[in-house]
Amino acid sequence: MTIGTTWAGTYTFGAGRLHLPSALEQAQQIVADATRIRALGSRHSFNDLADSPGDLISLREVPLPLEVDAETGTATVNGSLTYGAVAEQLDSAGFAMPALASLPHISIAGAVATATHGSGDATPNLAAMVRGVEMIGADGELRWVERGDDDFPGSVVGLGALGIVTRLRLAVEPTFQVRQDVINEVTWATVTSRFDEITAAAHSVSIFTRWAEDAVDQIWLKSRDDVAPTELYGGAPATDHQHPILGIDAINATRQLGAMGPWYDRLPHFRMGFTPSNGTEIQSEYLLDRQHAVEAIEALRGIREQLTGILQVCEIRTMAADDLWLSAAYERDTVGFHFTWERDPAAVDAVLPAVERVLAPFDARPHWGKWFAMDRAGLEQVFSRIGDFRTLAARVDPDGVFRNAYLDRLVL
Repeated sequence: MTIGTTWAGTYTFGAGRLHLPSALEQAQQIVADATRIRALGSRHSFNDLADSPGDLISLREVPLPLEVDAETGTATVNGSLTYGAVAEQLDSAGFAMPALASLPHISIAGAVATATHGSGDATPNLAAMVRGVEMIGADGELRWVERGDDDFPGSVVGLGALGIVTRLRLAVEPTFQVRQDVINEVTWATVTSRFDEITAAAHSVSIFTRWAEDAVDQIWLKSRDDVAPTELYGGAPATDHQHPILGIDAINATRQLGAMGPWYDRLPHFRMGFTPSNGTEIQSEYLLDRQHAVEAIEALRGIREQLTGILQVCEIRTMAADDLWLSAAYERDTVGFHFTWERDPAAVDAVLPAVERVLAPFDARPHWGKWFAMDRAGLEQVFSRIGDFRTLAARVDPDGVFRNAYLDRLVL
């Protein structure tokens, strides 16, 4: 059986079989019988992290209904579902999540397992909202790991190495509305001199650039209060809806121009009912201590000639620190540089070492599910708890049922 490719076609799965159980007990038996097996989510990855040398399993057909506990402020969700699929149900119950990724099309478990993030100076990544994880272990038994347990900080961003995630318990809050405004062509001089002010100007802020010499392309402000931006930083307010990549039809982007809307239709950049982003692309992301944000910007501007032609857009965002071992925001407030490249593997492979070289002084950590050139030794330098994670994985999965080539090559 041919399983196919990742959503952007950048990787073809080599696993021999995909299981689609319709009941949790059936899924447990499949895992217990497997020699090698891993979970398949929404396929929004750009490398071989999600593949398996044996079987893959998807729990999207397993009925695990949303459960909201208003007293504890948590919601227990089916990890195989996408954020978009869960968000409207959660909103109908009167609750919300403070952050969402750019794409609501990604599976919750996959986003958490790789420390995928939203944006906001005071908002941590999506994994930091987790209060408990339920997994099918290699023996087919279910186990919960809760915040407060010794294994919790190593189990949330688990890269699929510790079990098949069935449910996640997430921290939620009362539902809210968001407005979105866009400012165009703010100069680099203003961005670098007022970086902290700009990223603090809204609940979530994104700076989009193609590293032109004089100015950034756009700054997107997602505000929880219905108050229009009073400071334009010398730029010009957008007069029509825009796509993060200038020149692409904005029909699939979430509404802007200050129109208030539900959190789940403003915090992402893209609408659930449309094809996300550009589709034909390769993505990379590097995350570093936000105190080095301006220095990193200047370092990347120094190699902008190497980026032009292959780069569709780069997004700069911030997030708060967390305590999760393999999170790129582990123990440091973070700034992320997200690159959307043309789908030209040879050209991307050629430019990544230059990007990593200029960001190396800032201990930049790559996003686990996207393209990077860093080897095992480099990852060990920037992820200080990777050795502890290796010990945890060996204890909970001594036979390596959930291992694959990616984990063997880079982590375990």
